[in-house]
Amino acid sequence: MAVTVKDVNEMFNKDVFTNKGSYVGKVKDVEFDLTKFKVRSLVIEVAKGTFLDKLISGKRGIIVPYPTIQAVGDIVIIKHISAAPTSETEEVAAEEIETEK
Repeated sequence: MAVTVKDVNEMFNKDVFTNKGSYVGKVKDVEFDLTKFKVRSLVIEVAKGTFLDKLISGKRGIIVPYPTIQAVGDIVIIKHISAAPTSETEEVAAEEIETEK
């Protein structure tokens, strides 16, 4: 997918949403691969209180690889990000299921 942006400055401060409609934050930086003259990734400042803010445990932002970006226009749309279940979360979920029975 080619990004048709006339000026890289147009990318900064665009709102970022997932393809499921969840607000993520704003574009703060763009990383380039100068050997291939392509965008490598976007640096996104995660908005406080969003699902992604809880997922990354208070970190300031994330780096989103270019293949994850689905569309760039008035807003940026990325593929939905979800955490892989850890053994701790699986145990908590199993305990909750057992207590409901």
